Amino acid sequence: MRIALFEPDIPQNTGTILRLAACLGVEAHIIEPAGFPTTDRAFRRAGMDYLDHVEIVRHASWEAFEAWRADARARLILFTTQASRCYLDHAFQPGDVLLFGRESSGVAAKVHAAADARLVIPMREGLRSLNVAMAAAMAVGEAMRQVALSRPAGAPAPVAGADTKARGG
Repeated sequence: MRIALFEPDIPQNTGTILRLAACLGVEAHIIEPAGFPTTDRAFRRAGMDYLDHVEIVRHASWEAFEAWRADARARLILFTTQASRCYLDHAFQPGDVLLFGRESSGVAAKVHAAADARLVIPMREGLRSLNVAMAAAMAVGEAMRQVALSRPAGAPAPVAGADTKARGG
């Protein structure tokens, strides 16, 4: 499972998503240009203390990302408010790339056209959108649940009987 950010423009959201990727063992891709410096040095200066625990792949452009994706034979799953299919109704696969657009403007038409699936996280009518980091967490959680990757590498196994206690019986 992979998360990709298309030309992100809010560094705090990118940092939160990179922390999510680190904690869950998910590869993170950043498609440039971003609205802020995306070097390791810039992330460290911003206090990104999980940087050593996340695999970040940087792509100089959309075209460079697409070349990588073709080589990797990875499906592109775009999360967008312009989709009609709910992300809960999609069948995720282990090699999928979950793509999230620029916070201020989403993604270009060519990105929509390249996507293998376009999914939406349903929201109450009249509200614009979720924070991109929250949307990424919801999407990755569902995708991991579906492909039985709910326990990242190195995470402790669930304690026997803990499930029963947590549900009160």
